[in-house]
Amino acid sequence: MLEGKSCTLDVRAVLSDGTKVNIEVQLRNKYNMDRRSLFYWSKLYSEDMKGGKDYKELPDTIAINIVNYDFPSAGGVHTRFRLREVSDPSVELTSAMEIHFINMVRWRKQRGKDLAVNPLHRWLAWLDPKSPPELVEEVKRMDSAITSANERQTFVMRDDEVRELYEMRQKAEWDRISEIKFAVEEGKERRTVKIARNALVEGFSVEQVHKITGLDMKTVASLRDGV
Repeated sequence: MLEGKSCTLDVRAVLSDGTKVNIEVQLRNKYNMDRRSLFYWSKLYSEDMKGGKDYKELPDTIAINIVNYDFPSAGGVHTRFRLREVSDPSVELTSAMEIHFINMVRWRKQRGKDLAVNPLHRWLAWLDPKSPPELVEEVKRMDSAITSANERQTFVMRDDEVRELYEMRQKAEWDRISEIKFAVEEGKERRTVKIARNALVEGFSVEQVHKITGLDMKTVASLRDGV
């Protein structure tokens, strides 16, 4: 949803064999991503289960999470999870569930590698706004599907309303980052002032508190007068 303030992309697809796929892009770590992904997978898996239907009619369902932070804690760029028997992983309970994580942090550390043999890495190079322009051009030459997607994106972005919504979403993200930075700095300043007050109460001189906290002498003196 382009009008949404949070930069989250959610795409649903149905493959030719009826398998349902949910692709989610997460720019920020909302934590509990494992359970969050499982929750949304379960909703997609069961949403077609209505009265009179048999369980065997439930389609295989795949959740794909492209995350812009380091998750999961182990594994490579692309990790894939299915339901398997603990003592013998070769025994699979069902093919109905599959959850993927694509870790952009790990991918960027090896950006540009394996492009010729790995189509996923080519798509990530095109999708990542941090990719150098020359790399984007290279993967477009290598993959006709990416060329088509790029042309489609260019066509869509010519629409003034779509472009305006996209820019508004970017601005909202930048504003949010600025607000967080301001709040952090404000919090640091409050803690420093509190430390200074406590030090003055304990009998430290203005000069000592100035050296400890880095606050200017005038500020420390005004805090002393208020103690």
